[in-house]
Amino acid sequence: MKQRLIQLIAQTELTVTEQQVDQLVGYVAMLDKWNKAYNLTSVRDPNEMLVKHIMDSIMVSPHLVGERFIDVGTGPGLPGIPLAIMNPDKAFTLLDSLGKRIRFIRQVIHELKITNVTPVQSRVEEFQPEIGFDVVLSRAFASMSDMVSWCHHLPAQEGHFLALKGQFNQQEVAELPEWCSVTEVKSLQVPELDGERHLVTLVAKG
Repeated sequence: MKQRLIQLIAQTELTVTEQQVDQLVGYVAMLDKWNKAYNLTSVRDPNEMLVKHIMDSIMVSPHLVGERFIDVGTGPGLPGIPLAIMNPDKAFTLLDSLGKRIRFIRQVIHELKITNVTPVQSRVEEFQPEIGFDVVLSRAFASMSDMVSWCHHLPAQEGHFLALKGQFNQQEVAELPEWCSVTEVKSLQVPELDGERHLVTLVAKG
């Protein structure tokens, strides 16, 4: 599995240390093990997880600007755990309303010795951070309009939203609330992943 991940990373411009590769592979192994009992992801094959979960998440890494990030509706820690492994100098809060997912994330950060992740079990609209985040991240969480409406209280004044999407849907942009606009859409090339991936940056106007 490690060789397979190294081979996938070699198809990108990402720089990943051996320790990071070990942690990413360790995460997939734990996800595979827990998945049998807790049904954390619909992807069953660990080799498929490497592409659909790990590569799909870490391709966002070069686009992260800031120090404090929150991954809303993180599920079993995606993209938050892979991004935290890739960016040990940045702080990640992983938010999900389901206890089994947060328990899994706690076990992951304990076993893999990840020190920059704070798991939080809460509904996103009920979570009140003491200080705002530089970036609010979401992957397959909701429509962009739901995302910004539910999470509008989370970014810091200069903060922004990053939505990891499949196809970029102009209709979703049309449905955004007045106060929010799309400032950038980047197409991401994820090795061996079928289908399109886009990273959409949204900011509050004014």
